[in-house]
Amino acid sequence: MPEGLNFRIIFAISAGAIGSSFQHGYNTGVLNAPQKLIESWIKNCPEGDGIGGNSTSDGIESKCMDDTTVTLIWSWVVAIFCIGGMMGGSMVGFISSWLGRKGGLLLNNILVVIAALLMGLSKMTGSFQMLIAGRLIIGINSGLNAGLAPMYLSEIAPVSMRGAVGTVYQLIITISILLSQILGMSNVLGTETGWPLLLALTIVPAIFQVLTLPFCPESPKFLLLDKDDEMAANKALTWLRSTIEVHDEMDEMKQEQEAMKLVPKVTLKEMLTNSALRKPLIIANMMMLAQQLSGINAAIFFSTKIFESAGLDEQASQSATLGMGAMNVAMTFVSLIMIEKAGRKTLMISGLVGMFFMTTLLLVSLLLAESLPWISYMAIVAVILFVVGFATGPGSIPWFFVTELFSQSGRPIASSIAVAVNWSANFLVGLGFSPIQLAVGPYVFIIFMVTQLIFIAYVWFVVPETKNRTII
Repeated sequence: MPEGLNFRIIFAISAGAIGSSFQHGYNTGVLNAPQKLIESWIKNCPEGDGIGGNSTSDGIESKCMDDTTVTLIWSWVVAIFCIGGMMGGSMVGFISSWLGRKGGLLLNNILVVIAALLMGLSKMTGSFQMLIAGRLIIGINSGLNAGLAPMYLSEIAPVSMRGAVGTVYQLIITISILLSQILGMSNVLGTETGWPLLLALTIVPAIFQVLTLPFCPESPKFLLLDKDDEMAANKALTWLRSTIEVHDEMDEMKQEQEAMKLVPKVTLKEMLTNSALRKPLIIANMMMLAQQLSGINAAIFFSTKIFESAGLDEQASQSATLGMGAMNVAMTFVSLIMIEKAGRKTLMISGLVGMFFMTTLLLVSLLLAESLPWISYMAIVAVILFVVGFATGPGSIPWFFVTELFSQSGRPIASSIAVAVNWSANFLVGLGFSPIQLAVGPYVFIIFMVTQLIFIAYVWFVVPETKNRTII
């Protein structure tokens, strides 16, 4: 077992990560497979009476909505998740300081229960409004988790394992996306009667977290630096390390505590006006933007269409999409192993460079697909290797990088801003990709190529390496 790793910290990592990052990933991918089924239900939903309905010959309004209205409602069902993420992300600083990292994660599960009930019962009650409300609430939950979970994982991990432990958040996101795709297949829960259960299953990891996390300690750093409770911090650290020999680590935290006393409490104004805080905040936000503006969501959302353009039938295209999801999981696991050896900066740059070359190959393949049918198979290779590049670094590193750039006093508010920026960029890509693609076709990928080059240069020249660095 690697140095610093023991069964207690494995248990704490599992309790902190599974119930939180699962919500983020599962609810990102869960709507892809049953989209047509849910749209058909919305079209004939009883609460759709009079909403864009078609008039019959005798002037009576029918229950069936027109396709434009259904598409608009579906867009809200999808997009409201990101809006919730922005709302949740903006509350990370307040919740993490008020309730602590562990306390915030536990209380956040109340939102999961409410969302699961709303989404799971929406068909039974004939209310697409309940589905939209459930998606908003689970989005708020996911936005909070995106700040709280990486913060908790980073603060309980030994310095030598901080990157690997931080990568666990993204690893579980990729696993849960893949699981949602598998469960959403037509021979599992992707059916007319099964899709409400598919959406409600998001409650299962919440139950797991509620049953396990109470046995784990609060973040030792939160207990010492925020609550000034040295005895509780020492007890928590002793539990996590499975040894009473924690004096060196306690001394490091005390040094950080003394350094905190020399600076005023970090406020939003201080974060934006103090250059010592503003510079790492910009770096953290640029890393978040690099993740979302790299084009990963566009590649994932439209992968099935790309595979179909290569001549694969619907079933084979879905299988190829599952293969892509499995590759995402596998490469994120590789990143978890490599991150403490290669470093954050190296993996981030190599991942972005790989994505740039694969985006270029994808663009060429789509442009030549009609004249050279065989080259469309290159598009399949490009999409899969694009995901490999993303999973290598840009997928996982930004989530915990913000916690490595800031001391305890600035970490909550910096995480709050960075997570909100991430979800906002996610929303803008989801909102803007289809209209731009409709206007310019495959050339839409040039936008991602340009942003990838910008972020490669930015990481190379500006972003520091944080591997094995303590924060004082």
